[in-house]
Amino acid sequence: MKSREERRYTDFNDDFAQTAKQDYALPEDYRFVRTDFGSRLLSALIYGAALVFSAVYCRLVLHMRVRGCSCLRGAHDGFFIYGNHTQPFGDVFIPALCVFPRRIYTVVSPANYGIPVIGKLLPLLGALPLIPSVHGYRELLRAMEQRLRAGHPIVLYPEAHVWEYYTGIRPFPEAAFGYPVKFDKPVFAMTTTYQKSKWFRRPRMTVWLDGPFVGEGENAKHKAASLHDAVYHTMLKRSKSSRQTGRMKKALAMQVLFSWWGQRGSNPRPHACEACALTS
Repeated sequence: MKSREERRYTDFNDDFAQTAKQDYALPEDYRFVRTDFGSRLLSALIYGAALVFSAVYCRLVLHMRVRGCSCLRGAHDGFFIYGNHTQPFGDVFIPALCVFPRRIYTVVSPANYGIPVIGKLLPLLGALPLIPSVHGYRELLRAMEQRLRAGHPIVLYPEAHVWEYYTGIRPFPEAAFGYPVKFDKPVFAMTTTYQKSKWFRRPRMTVWLDGPFVGEGENAKHKAASLHDAVYHTMLKRSKSSRQTGRMKKALAMQVLFSWWGQRGSNPRPHACEACALTS
């Protein structure tokens, strides 16, 4: 009999995917946009190879299927995609396949640059790091503006931390929706769900795309809050299509979530929740 590993999370800030260099720092002069011919050519080649690999990986390993792609047909300019974070490796590729042939650019933590091999490829794959400095933030906004102007989607995982095969939707901050408000761009929700497979031990993955959502309200704060609520409730609704399997188990403490939801305007941090993912 195959053994099962149980990963238990006790806080929304727990992360399944840990790198050896969690405190990895990028230099202040990090180049968000590389315009020289050599960098652009190498980036195109690496991104193309990654797309081919991701198509095989997502189909054969994750058993992925996508629903709702038609909602993207009217998005002729750049836009934002917000997704739940449930795959330490697959989440790099899933949105790229969802919006193909457009090229995506993903907001990431600098800690990801400390991952061997992958960290070196991130700049070529379109990563936009969150550098914790005034200069870094300005450069991030400048890079976002350039990518959006060129018609590219920008991807964010507002839950921030990876809970592998988790079937619920964790709380995320309204502040994460300040970007689409600032650039006046639409938002789409990308919800990854899991269903029991008839043929494989791994669950089947279904990715739902919904939108577009636009900010409503008198000011930027209200618009960000309306986007947050629209995306969160949409993800919550789609997550109900997940079916518990032997590989995963949903056990979110709802009273903590409801407490957070009622006080979300003050941006509190939940003290504890309990959820576990079972892997066989």
